[in-house]
Amino acid sequence: MRNKDCEKYPKNLKYTKTHEWLKIEERKITLGISYFAQEQLGDIVYVELPKIGMEVKEQKMFMEIESSKAVSKIYSPCKGKIVAINKKLGENPGLINSDPYGEGWLVEIEIMSLVLPDTLLDSICYENFLKEEIKDD
Repeated sequence: MRNKDCEKYPKNLKYTKTHEWLKIEERKITLGISYFAQEQLGDIVYVELPKIGMEVKEQKMFMEIESSKAVSKIYSPCKGKIVAINKKLGENPGLINSDPYGEGWLVEIEIMSLVLPDTLLDSICYENFLKEEIKDD
């Protein structure tokens, strides 16, 4: 069951062109996939969560999400280390569909640099990026 009432692109988050969202708090980010991404994937059926302590590299794939339509790779927006995973997704991966910005978060990453990539988008730029991407299809 999808939450059609959720805000599609909250203004307090940053977004990537690979459709991840980030909530930035000092040296830690919480990461998930955007409303658009979960909508495109359809019903999420499985999440391959990384191990706590795993090091991730900027713009490198570190986990996968499986849906009824496809398998989607998840990319880290920065260099860092996984410090928390959303264990609820193991039992209920559909949380990503019903609450992508809340209960459907994926991981928390301790970032190694105070400087985040300049490729991160705010909500308005992300929505404009989506309009261009959809138009090009």
